[in-house]
Amino acid sequence: MSGAGAGAPAGEVVDPGGETVAILADDLIWATRLVGQLRTLGAVPIRAGSADAFAAVLASGAASRAIVDLTARAYDGVAMTRRAAEAGLRVLCVGQHDDRALRTAALAAGAERVHAYRKLFEDGHAVLAAWLGVPVPAPGTLVVPAPAGPAEAPPA
Repeated sequence: MSGAGAGAPAGEVVDPGGETVAILADDLIWATRLVGQLRTLGAVPIRAGSADAFAAVLASGAASRAIVDLTARAYDGVAMTRRAAEAGLRVLCVGQHDDRALRTAALAAGAERVHAYRKLFEDGHAVLAAWLGVPVPAPGTLVVPAPAGPAEAPPA
């Protein structure tokens, strides 16, 4: 996804340079946190609040990566992980640290890693930066850039 760049001629769309990451999380706090962290790392997040919206993002081909919250009640996190992996996306999952069966199922469905909520809460920038292959911002330098693309998937 692209956004209009400062100084670009009217109507010209400028690629922000970061990867587009689909986020499937029905918890607004986690989704908002992930959107913010990804933006500070130069990625373009698209938050899908439902399985249908996530499927639409996958079908559009807009994203190259996905983050799936495994413990949602509104969708099957393992099935959505499989769907994203089958669409060719690199998938990172987040879930409960003590639910080994769910973590194992997500890995078998195609997730690269499954992180506990606490890990992303405490070390989110470092974890996401390593996954994206970008440097971790130096302490005190984090600036949330203006959105370069839609943070919300259109309703399905």
